[in-house]
Amino acid sequence: MRKLGFAMMTVLATGLATFASSVPATAHDYPWCAQGRGFGYPGDCSYQTYGQCMASASGRDLYCGINPRAAYAQDRRGRRVYRDPYPQW
Repeated sequence: MRKLGFAMMTVLATGLATFASSVPATAHDYPWCAQGRGFGYPGDCSYQTYGQCMASASGRDLYCGINPRAAYAQDRRGRRVYRDPYPQW
């Protein structure tokens, strides 16, 4: 009975450690998308270069296009904070 309890605790601890240490994947908006039938729009946008996209699209009846999310993305600068040069103390 002790061995069963120890085995259960070991499995639970391993499972807990696995879920606690997992990091969510980061999403990237890469500039090139493989587009064609079955992908929808904008397609599979997981390519950093046009060459990578073309190599993946080769032989699959796909073409490569620019990712609209990357092309029309806003410049991600911080919010501007205007400070009064002459504060009223």
